[in-house]
Amino acid sequence: MTLRSILMLSAAALVITAGTSCTQEYTCHCSIKYSGQPGLPDSTSRNYTIRDKKANAKSLCESHSTHTEANGVKTDEDCSLF
Repeated sequence: MTLRSILMLSAAALVITAGTSCTQEYTCHCSIKYSGQPGLPDSTSRNYTIRDKKANAKSLCESHSTHTEANGVKTDEDCSLF
């Protein structure tokens, strides 16, 4: 291999690596369900924008999932990355 070939392959590898490790914009979708008593609101959902690397964005999004119960009302919020 010539020096020119090695430099071209190195440059291509750098471009590919840089393109895959960049932060991107992801949508975190959270479904919220209420149960336990009559007259509670219908299920709802929320979307959040997260700008990060995919692994970090997924972890951050899923950390918003909660399951609580207070005064007989159970709230389940399940979040996943789109």
